[in-house]
Amino acid sequence: MSKKITSPFSLHELIPQEETLEIAKSKGELVIGIPKETHYQEKRVCLTPDAVGALTAQGHKFVIETGAGEGANFSDTEYSEAGAKISYDEKEAFGCHIILKVEPPSLEEIEYINPQSVLFSALQLKTQTKKYFEALASKRITALAFDYIRDEHGIYSIVKSLSEIAGTASILIAAEMLSKASNGNGLLLGNISGVPPTEVVILGAGTVGEFAARSAIGLGANVRVFDNSLTKLRSLQQRLGRPIYTSTIQPKTLLKSLMRCNIAIGAIRGVSRSPVFVNESMVEQMKDGAVIVDVSIDRGGCFETSDVTTHKNPTFKKHGVIHYCVPNIPSRYSRTASVSISNIFTPYLMNIAEEGGFENAARLDKSLQKGMYFYHGILTNRTVADWFGLPFRDINLLFL
Repeated sequence: MSKKITSPFSLHELIPQEETLEIAKSKGELVIGIPKETHYQEKRVCLTPDAVGALTAQGHKFVIETGAGEGANFSDTEYSEAGAKISYDEKEAFGCHIILKVEPPSLEEIEYINPQSVLFSALQLKTQTKKYFEALASKRITALAFDYIRDEHGIYSIVKSLSEIAGTASILIAAEMLSKASNGNGLLLGNISGVPPTEVVILGAGTVGEFAARSAIGLGANVRVFDNSLTKLRSLQQRLGRPIYTSTIQPKTLLKSLMRCNIAIGAIRGVSRSPVFVNESMVEQMKDGAVIVDVSIDRGGCFETSDVTTHKNPTFKKHGVIHYCVPNIPSRYSRTASVSISNIFTPYLMNIAEEGGFENAARLDKSLQKGMYFYHGILTNRTVADWFGLPFRDINLLFL
């Protein structure tokens, strides 16, 4: 007697079903505001007219405060022709859902921001107060610091890009300071036949140090690089593709090099403050008319004699040595810096639109999560929380 075979499927399940297709994600329309920078001597802008044109062609809207691009030589007309609305009211630019700024907004500017907005800007933690974070929290703002954004390779893209500018610029600035027109010794930074080459000492083998070395070598100078990380020194040699003098920071060896050099570049950044490796006694023994460019002055500087200067009055002389200690060197080359920042921001904005808005993009893009320090008014960055004693929540728990 044959057994009855039973099926694990119902009759309905055995009947061919309709194919279910994935519904395409609808692109979100972004409304982006770019207010004019009001921070002292800040001339950069987050997006170029070309970037604005590329985004408006995809259906996104821009409100740009009049004069926002003037410091980088981008006119209102160029932005208007790219499809942006030029506003004469800063409140209108701050009233957009996504706000792009180079410097963090002031407390007065935060008042203009609508609740639940998204803010992209630098954070500059060491210059902030507790009131700044309390103001963002009260508006339930989602804030991202571009100095915290890391790409898929773990690189701080914008910080690295601006460091490249600062490193290259430090040599160009020093070259000008050596000229007689700038009351220097009248030396040409380079290697002329029959004339001893200029001696350059660089403290730090990071991105700033690397690009300072590239520029100095390109001009024909003799370069010596000091850093306490052998890994960085070894990596620098490989990236430069040629052997140069490198050394760990030993006071006697460093002093001998400083006594011989024409230019000294400070490019060492500490976690909280740059370590001082060159004391006043060592500066006293440098050549008269030698030039110090302390790029790390925004973290306190690595020369004991360094004091903050401005773009209008960039230098001072101490113990016969010319000091250049402007904290925001990339702003001196505002157009180049703006194009560099814009090239990094544009793909992020396009991705946010492709994913249907910031919320969807932030859930999938780890680099946005790493750059976020506020999510709807909730502090999500442990460093900020520890620094100011504020409550902290893990961003991963908020996205569950």
